[in-house]
Amino acid sequence: MDTLTVRPGLHVFRFPVGQAYLWHENGAGGADGALTLVDAGPVGAGEEIAAGIRGLGLDPARLERVVLTHAHEDHCGGAAELARAYGAEVVAHRWEAPYLRHETPLPPPVLLDAELPIWEATRGLPPAPPTRVNRLVEDGDPLPFGGGARIVHTPGHTPGSIAIHLPLHGVLFTGDTVAVTDRVRLGVFHIDREAARASLRRLSVLGPAVLCPGHGETVTEDAAAALVYAAERDGGL
Repeated sequence: MDTLTVRPGLHVFRFPVGQAYLWHENGAGGADGALTLVDAGPVGAGEEIAAGIRGLGLDPARLERVVLTHAHEDHCGGAAELARAYGAEVVAHRWEAPYLRHETPLPPPVLLDAELPIWEATRGLPPAPPTRVNRLVEDGDPLPFGGGARIVHTPGHTPGSIAIHLPLHGVLFTGDTVAVTDRVRLGVFHIDREAARASLRRLSVLGPAVLCPGHGETVTEDAAAALVYAAERDGGL
C-alpha cells in the first residue's frame, strides 16, 4: 500500500486494485481531530490502513466513520475489520446496505466488449466479508465531517452507489462513477450504464476543486473542467 498526501488533511491509501481516502478534521493543525475514511480497500486492508494512519502521525483510534461508496470488494473489503478494531461507524446508502450485509447478492455488471479484458484481469480479489452498516443515508443527507459533507446518490455503477461532496473544501469523492486514466472519464463495470451516465452528469455541476476518484490519480488542477468534459464525452451532456 502506498500513502500519498493530496493536501493537508486529505490522504489517499493506494492498493494494487482500488484506493481509500482519509480525511483528518484538523488538517495540518496537529494530530488531534476526528478521522473519516472513504472506502476501505480490499479484504485484509484494515491493518494496512491502520498502519498508514499511524505513519501519518495520527491515531487510528480516532477513526469515527467509514463511508462506503458501494459494495464492490475493492472498496469495502477492509471495512468490517476497521469497524471491529476501532468501533468506527460504517455509513452506506440504504440501497447498498443489503449487499454489504450479504442479505442479497449484488447484481453483476453489464460489460462492454472493451471492458472484458479489464474485468478478467481484476477478478482475483477475495470476496468481502459481511459488513455491518450503522448509518443508512440517502441523497442529500449530511455527514458531520469536512465542514458539512453531503451525500450524492449516484446510481448506475451499483444501485446504491454514492459520492461524497465537501462543498466548503471543494472536495468530491466519486466512487466508481468516475475513473481517471489518461483523462477524467466515466468508470467501468456498471450495472446500469445509462443511470451511471446520468450520475456523471449530475456530478459535473458540483464544480469540485479536488476530484477523488475510485480508481486513478486524484485531480487537483482544473478538476471542475475535467469533470464537465467527461460528462460531455461520456455522459451525453
